[in-house]
Amino acid sequence: MVLATALIEKLHNHFPDAQIDFLVRKGNEALLINHPYLHEVLVWDKKQHKLQNLWHLIRRVRRTKYDKVINVQRFAATGLLTAFSGAKETIGFDKNPLSFLFTRKIPHIVSALPHPGATPDPSERPLHEIDRNQRLIAVFTDDQPAKPRLYPSADDLTKVQPYKDRPYITVSPASVWFTKQYPAEKWVSFLWLVPSSYTVYLLGAPSDKDLCEDILCGIEELPIPDHLSTATTGPAAVINLSGQLGFLQSAALMKDSAMNYVNDSAPMHFASAVNAPVTAVYCSTVPAFGFGPLSDVKFIVEIKEPLDCRPCGLHGYRACPRGHFHCAYKIQEAQLLETLK
Repeated sequence: MVLATALIEKLHNHFPDAQIDFLVRKGNEALLINHPYLHEVLVWDKKQHKLQNLWHLIRRVRRTKYDKVINVQRFAATGLLTAFSGAKETIGFDKNPLSFLFTRKIPHIVSALPHPGATPDPSERPLHEIDRNQRLIAVFTDDQPAKPRLYPSADDLTKVQPYKDRPYITVSPASVWFTKQYPAEKWVSFLWLVPSSYTVYLLGAPSDKDLCEDILCGIEELPIPDHLSTATTGPAAVINLSGQLGFLQSAALMKDSAMNYVNDSAPMHFASAVNAPVTAVYCSTVPAFGFGPLSDVKFIVEIKEPLDCRPCGLHGYRACPRGHFHCAYKIQEAQLLETLK
């Protein structure tokens, strides 16, 4: 959803007087509060009365009589809403099962490695998600994608200002998928290397609080390594903010951070959407799939040697299919520290 905000930027730039509405799944609407270019945010509650709520949305969309409905998803439910929206023009990807009912369908192309263990061709720029989405509107705008953008409010900025009294970094250690998540003990080892001149803020949802607490406990219990004997070297002060900040507040805190450490997950896109410096740790997935960071200052950290099992899929898994999780455990903590330097 965050990456799709690039379409809002591009459409507003080409049609500044147009009414732009945006449909999201319930739970994501907080990211678009007070967005300056949106007329209305439509919310679909999929957890309760999913089909009934979808029917109400279809009727509401039909009453609005949109000139264009643009669908960035590839699921049948949104295909149904698009096809029966009553819009003058309906646009979506060819992989949507109802795309045959759209006015215009666009090929959905995912750049990928030929097989696990292969090395990407540096001469070929992988197609990013914002490039794929831009193809939906290229015929009436241009072929250059805008960058995604979020708009934290003045209240959001005020909320996080007290955390900015000294140099700091943020770490967002969680991911929905296990194989996309740098292990907690590896985060602990890395944080021991962070100079004590920084404060470290752990970010995440309320559901990530236990993971962040485990990292805090790990730092307190880990014996001081012999090579960390100087006064200017870690551990830095670590503060758990998981569950205490909203999406936009987290993005506002990321914006002025010396560095933001993330997995291949939503916080990476939060950083991109406020152009914050970011270090993205890739375990089982690879940037070539098109979901890499977009900030001006960005770094990719991944295992240095090729693995014959990586990438193991376009998305993450609940557990490593091979059981060893080498794609995460063989990433060296010093690789992360180097991007802070």
